[in-house]
Amino acid sequence: MSSPFIAILGTGAHSPAKVLTNHDLARLVDTTDEWIVTRTGIRERHIAGKNETTSQMAAAAARAALADAGVSAEQVDLIILATLTPDQPMPATACLVQHLLGVPARAACFDLNAACSGFLYALDTAWAMLGSGRYKHALVIGAEKMSSLVDWTDRSTCVLFGDGAGAAVLGPARGTAQILGARLYAEGAHAHLLCVPRGPKPVIQMKGREIFKNAVREMEDATREILEQHGLTAAQISCVIPHQANLRIIESLGQYLGLPPERFVVNLDRHGNTSAASIPLALDEARRSGRVRAGDTTLLVAFGAGLTYGSALVRW
Repeated sequence: MSSPFIAILGTGAHSPAKVLTNHDLARLVDTTDEWIVTRTGIRERHIAGKNETTSQMAAAAARAALADAGVSAEQVDLIILATLTPDQPMPATACLVQHLLGVPARAACFDLNAACSGFLYALDTAWAMLGSGRYKHALVIGAEKMSSLVDWTDRSTCVLFGDGAGAAVLGPARGTAQILGARLYAEGAHAHLLCVPRGPKPVIQMKGREIFKNAVREMEDATREILEQHGLTAAQISCVIPHQANLRIIESLGQYLGLPPERFVVNLDRHGNTSAASIPLALDEARRSGRVRAGDTTLLVAFGAGLTYGSALVRW
């Protein structure tokens, strides 16, 4: 159900300084730049330093979002951090971010794990909580240190992931950037296709072919249903910000929608798959580069382990 009252007031992003190129990876595993680019579209990714934490990256992105929104840390009363790579099992990394930012103790802070769909899950949750009238300004953050879960000897997965954070400030609408709606889904029967099993060194395990097939179907379904719900056609979508996992998946979504490539925001060539940070990183880049303009309707759509998937519409 759409709400005229809650909007995205500002966005921010942070990427670690270290860049790992495909040529760098070719010195670690049996792969080539051509092999990676052809199959994924990825050319490089940012990798956090040993002592660079998810909370630090999240706080950096959040500071940028607060500055963009013109909202102070003292005004924040809700922090939702989407991540599958928390600093530690407890407390919630959102609480560490609260401390780093100086957000008052009256704020509610918690982590949310929906893998690569995490930012959309967090966005919808914050939207509902602000819509209740009990909270006024929310920080919605997607932050990941995926390099901590990568098996650097497995060429099928280590080439895919990167680290980073993106954030959005939600609050009372100022006439633009209104959240029109969101739809969330999960298919637990397919949870085994992409997971991090417990073990001495937990690492990402993925059945790539099955994930690709499901990702295409799920993103198409989430897109079709939210457009139908709001009486919109694909042609009315000015900009699509998809989860940045694989260029071929994004191209398939474009073919389904009948939209040209220039309608899609793509930065996976420079960031790889940053899981829950993927969409907010791309959203911030789109806003700051002028890809998103007043009056535009933007589609956000993602899939991830779970298997989770979802979509959201924002009118700027």
